[in-house]
Amino acid sequence: MKVAVVDPGSGNLASVLRALTRAASDAGVDAEITVETRAEAVAGADRIVMPGQGAFAACRRGLDAMPGMIEAVEDAAIRRAVPFLGICVGMQLMAGRGLEHGVTPGLGWIQGDIAPMDPQDPAGKPLPLPQMGWNALDFTPGHPLMAGVAPGDHAYFVHSYALSGGRPGETLATTDYGGPVAAIIGRDNLFGTQFHVEKSQFTGLRMLANFMTWRP
Repeated sequence: MKVAVVDPGSGNLASVLRALTRAASDAGVDAEITVETRAEAVAGADRIVMPGQGAFAACRRGLDAMPGMIEAVEDAAIRRAVPFLGICVGMQLMAGRGLEHGVTPGLGWIQGDIAPMDPQDPAGKPLPLPQMGWNALDFTPGHPLMAGVAPGDHAYFVHSYALSGGRPGETLATTDYGGPVAAIIGRDNLFGTQFHVEKSQFTGLRMLANFMTWRP
C-alpha cells in the first residue's frame, strides 16, 4: 500500500510519519509511507494524508506552490474516492474558506468556514487561546475510523480557529471548549481531525490504524 503524506510546508512531518508507521504495523499492513511534494506521486497513492500546522493561508499557499498538487489531490479524493485524512490545518483546508487575517479559499469539500474561536466559561469569562491540551471527544459510535475509540476518550488539540457553519451530518465528533467545537469532520471517503492524531497516543494511533484498513 502506498501512503502519500502531502507536505504543504508546515512542518511536523516526522511525528506524522512515525505515527503512520506504527499504525500500519498495528494494523498488519505493509505500507510504503512517503512525504510528497510531487503531484504524480500523490496521484498514484492508495491513501492520502494531509497534515498542517500554523496559519490556514500559509498552508494553502504551500499547496498552491506545488505544481498540479491540488488537482492531483482532488482527482484522487473526490473523483476516485481514495481514502483521505486531513490533520489539524489539513482538516481545516477541507472547508470552504479560512477567515484568518482575511479570506482564503479552502478546498470546499466540507461546508463551512474556519473562523476565529471565542470560547467563554459558564460565567462569560474568555478562555485562553489557542485551545491547547487534552480534550474529550463526544460522538455517536459507528464510523469505521472511530472503531475502538469510545466517547470521552481524549485527543490533543492546538488551535485558535475552528469550523463554523458546517453541516450537522459532516461533523462526526465534537469537543467542549466553551461550547461545542468540531473535532472530526468527514463524509464518504473524506475524514479530518482538528486534533493532532499523531500526538493523541492511543486515540490517534487507533484511528490511524483504522485508516490503513478503511474501505469506504
